Amino acid sequence: MLSNIRIVLVQTFHPGNIGQAARAMKTMGLSDLVLVNPRCFPDEEATRLAAGATDVLDNARVVEHISQAVGDCVQVVGASARLRSLPLPHFDDPEPMAVQMVEHAHEAPVALVFGRERFGLTNDEIRHCTHQVSIPANPDYSVLNLAQAVQILAYEVRRAWRHQTPSAAQPKSKQPALPTREQMAHFETHLHQALSSSGFLTQPHARTEDHLRALFSRAQPTRKELSILRGVLTTLEKAGTQRDD
Repeated sequence: MLSNIRIVLVQTFHPGNIGQAARAMKTMGLSDLVLVNPRCFPDEEATRLAAGATDVLDNARVVEHISQAVGDCVQVVGASARLRSLPLPHFDDPEPMAVQMVEHAHEAPVALVFGRERFGLTNDEIRHCTHQVSIPANPDYSVLNLAQAVQILAYEVRRAWRHQTPSAAQPKSKQPALPTREQMAHFETHLHQALSSSGFLTQPHARTEDHLRALFSRAQPTRKELSILRGVLTTLEKAGTQRDD
């Protein structure tokens, strides 16, 4: 199950931080590392600071966009030092986040996403997440470096994995499958087209679509339910076209 828990680092500037993050992952039994546009990788500094976790670096994937890193995941949690303006579901404490991720990871890949060293994730990148999580550090000095943040959240995931009940640790084959982020992105594009063509999106600054995205993240529709919603959109689009004719 731990192999289904992915760590995604977005535009990491210092290659040494990649090596330290790999070390943090391996100590907690995680091995799936994806790098989004790192400034320099592979790099000797990353290898040196991995300190025995070079297998994690050797197997790391490098992609150009965050969508390529999380497209097959059913849950994507962005680590954010502060709340952004987007109304995504937010975990104020990593513990319940880790419990939920472990549960989903029995069935499909999930991801923890970390942003740049200086300013984290952009709002556009957070839009590719289903949830956010913050680490409740000292409010007077809440600065964590990248590897420290990876270590803390990776530890919480391992702790949740270790503390599962025997029944929870068994795959739940009868549970309806959740959609991947790629499938949700197709639905969001379809929804945007339907809302635009109907004339509903008349106030571009109202962030209506951000609120709808948050609504679906909280609801966590199954793949079957998402297929029904897309069918509803298609039917409404056809009905609107017929009225125009």
